[in-house]
Amino acid sequence: MNITINNHVSNQSSIACLIDNAAWNNKLSLSFQQRQQMENGVKELSQKLAIGHKVYGITQGFGPLVQFDASSSLFAQGMGLISHLAVGQGKPLTQDVTRLMLWLRLQGMTHGYSAVSPDSWMKLAKLWNRGFTPVVPQDGSVSASGDLVPLAHAALAFAGIGEVWFGSADSGWTRIPAKKALSALNVEPVILPAREALAFVNGTSVSLAVACHNYQSIYTMARALAALSGRIAYLLGVNYEPYTEKISLVREQTGQILAAKWIRAELTTKRQVKESRPLQEPYSLRCTPQVIGAVIDHLSLQESILVNEARGCTDNPVIVDGELLHGGNFHALEVALCSDQQTLCLHQLAFLAERQLAILLSPEYNGGKPPMLTDNPGPKSGLAGVQIAATSFVSKIRQLSYPATLTPLPTNLGNQDHVPLALNGANVLSETIQLAWLVIGSLGLALNQWTHLEQVGSTSGTVWEELQTRFKPLETDLPLAGDVRQAAELIENAASCWLSHEN
Repeated sequence: MNITINNHVSNQSSIACLIDNAAWNNKLSLSFQQRQQMENGVKELSQKLAIGHKVYGITQGFGPLVQFDASSSLFAQGMGLISHLAVGQGKPLTQDVTRLMLWLRLQGMTHGYSAVSPDSWMKLAKLWNRGFTPVVPQDGSVSASGDLVPLAHAALAFAGIGEVWFGSADSGWTRIPAKKALSALNVEPVILPAREALAFVNGTSVSLAVACHNYQSIYTMARALAALSGRIAYLLGVNYEPYTEKISLVREQTGQILAAKWIRAELTTKRQVKESRPLQEPYSLRCTPQVIGAVIDHLSLQESILVNEARGCTDNPVIVDGELLHGGNFHALEVALCSDQQTLCLHQLAFLAERQLAILLSPEYNGGKPPMLTDNPGPKSGLAGVQIAATSFVSKIRQLSYPATLTPLPTNLGNQDHVPLALNGANVLSETIQLAWLVIGSLGLALNQWTHLEQVGSTSGTVWEELQTRFKPLETDLPLAGDVRQAAELIENAASCWLSHEN
């Protein structure tokens, strides 16, 4: 078997494409070449076994028990593997993440390096095609020998053990026994022999799937914050020079050039630069192209790494050109470092949004509007509570931003003595992303209240008009927790729409 790169697979040129490949209406199938590759892998492994080769997980035990002989029954060995690893805890992965996780796992098998039979692969793929989605707990992986624990829960579901999701994003999800779901689909449980069970759990697909969805959320947030930054610049009547294309081209940073372009999209309508504004604004206004641009550039680097991970085979052992090779392709440090870096990027966006919120609420910077954007300071507090909560959100983001890669512990009798904790990092980042969107929603509410006080209209059909329509002027102090969440959702949806049209 010759090694090929990205051979005849679905579009894997970007994270957006990866996520789209796992869309609920998409189907998995094997090309002739993929089937041939997989059959060759199975044949080559059989030849190795026939001449007495020792093979991890087939003739030998798992992990540090590799020194002991394995069960004579390959199916018992396979079920024992996924059963003893099914010890995950915590909240379940989202349905979309789980579906992408399975797509990545199955896609990685099609190269033939894992010696998974096409027939077994098709049984799994047919269930995926019908929306079969296991309930997978998110906690318990050290991401060193792949994401063993969560993938074991997924494998057990295909065998009729555990739970799966029933329903849809539109109708809502409920959890039902996996055995009941298989019966309803008129499908027999899929029991994998040792090599195929090991190929299922021995990979980075869980931490990779979470990291891909996190990437998409942070990139969308960068787009949203660029638009908010442009809108603030327009309304406050600041000097537009920091956002000109020429000033960004001088620096030659791709992300900055794009961020400035996004900001300028909100500056197409001429507005008088106010004489009361300083020549140079605080950095949270003046340096938005540089801050958001740096995030875009570093996300781009992470995207390249994550896409490469998705294209490859993260199993052990592997069959390559007739050689049986035992190694460590399942070690997820590539993904772990991406998640840690994504966390730093996210913090920069949340911090910038919080600083812009402070500008809009302060009469020193907000163009002479009253403090906290209330029309009657003293009797009313306006957005004081919103700012306090946003401060707390940013603080918690910082608290949760300690790199997971700095928290390793040896485990597995010292066999896994260097562990990257990729899934831990990705899961915590998912939590902080939700907090950051609340900061964005808080900024959106403040921007909207400013426009009401200024009595500035918004162009029809824009997100700014929708904000003004949905959130009326604050004529009295109100509980705004729900408004913050709704504003965040509205802005996120708008940013997603912008990106879909721009790409």
